[in-house]
Amino acid sequence: MSEPARTPSAGCLSHLVVLDLSRVFAGPLAGQILADFGADVIKIEHPVHGDDVRHLGIHRKDAEGRETGETSSFLAMNRGKRSVAIDLKAPEGQALVRKLAEQADVVIENFKAGTLDRYGLGYEDLKAINPRLVYCSITGFGQTGPSADLPGYDPLFQALSGLMSITGVPDGDPGAGPNLVGYSVSDITAGLYATIAILGAIAHRDQGGNGQHIDLALLDAQVAALSHIAMNYLVSGRTPVRAGSASQITCPWQAFHCRDGDLMIAVGNDRQFVRLCDVLGIPGTGADPQFRTNRDRMANRKMLLPRLDSAFLQRDVQEWTRLLTEADVPCSAINSIPQMLEDPQIRHRQMVIELPHEQTGTVQLIANPVRFSETPAVYRRPPPALGADTQAVLAEKLALSAAEIAALSEAGIIR
Repeated sequence: MSEPARTPSAGCLSHLVVLDLSRVFAGPLAGQILADFGADVIKIEHPVHGDDVRHLGIHRKDAEGRETGETSSFLAMNRGKRSVAIDLKAPEGQALVRKLAEQADVVIENFKAGTLDRYGLGYEDLKAINPRLVYCSITGFGQTGPSADLPGYDPLFQALSGLMSITGVPDGDPGAGPNLVGYSVSDITAGLYATIAILGAIAHRDQGGNGQHIDLALLDAQVAALSHIAMNYLVSGRTPVRAGSASQITCPWQAFHCRDGDLMIAVGNDRQFVRLCDVLGIPGTGADPQFRTNRDRMANRKMLLPRLDSAFLQRDVQEWTRLLTEADVPCSAINSIPQMLEDPQIRHRQMVIELPHEQTGTVQLIANPVRFSETPAVYRRPPPALGADTQAVLAEKLALSAAEIAALSEAGIIR
């Protein structure tokens, strides 16, 4: 049977149904990306508490200053979804999810390893009723190994992966020590890997294969994301260190103090270095054989950087930005978040979207960065209220009557 025709506005994944059983960041981010691409994402939540991040983050207020019950963390990861509140610990709730899974293409979950098996909702359970199901399990440490049973959160994976050892002020400098990256980087990285893995498994299935289980660990994802820095060690045997804003492999590639603030410089080749020195008024440095190549500059950076430091202190950030940009030397002021949102390029790319909202009229969200030429991202609905779609989804997907839904609600199985 041929598939129904899809319009571009429906999104490139409008043929997929996703059950998002995950909470917090990594899994919900993957579900939100799939929703942006057009998938029907049904978010399964606890009837009383909902997703943990409904209670974490900055509480959003309406125009009168009253809290709306929504948090920044929940809003960031859950647009485009329908919320169905079901008690997974209740046998009746488990039965509802199994029936929904029969019609689904994807399940995303991030329960502790083995938890959903006890509920009859593990991969083998759902595979038995839907062999085409792609089932993505996201955990801190993975489904196997000596740490598989341990809980985990982003700071632990930043520490365990080695990321913190290369993030922060260098030894010997004021304030030396490791720092966290300024956002939940391991969760976001794992969410992106989860999306890639799900799409890969769907492509395999749709080429004649079956569904499959995806075992994704936040720790593994963060180790993989170290990429070229980890390879530096494998190739050289030298342990990467904290370098502040500086690159481990390129020079000059760091922030410099100007008269009124800091400016990030990213010199990517030798020609750019010569132009940088010309603009700074130190052409002799650009012609110095000790600094001719990046390898030379890295080897002699202790001699080079003081010359650059002195030159940058002579002008303001805005003036250096103008002069260096005109000379095709990559540079940028270090924006605050409000400054970033006002940047002309960010505004042109429409990286902030506004969706209708029942309580406050509209809600602003950060847009999906992918720009498809044929099937643009779709923003059909704001992040849902807890259980906002329970009745509609159970009636639509499972053909439950109003009386059956009311009985489940009265028993506390759904909300």
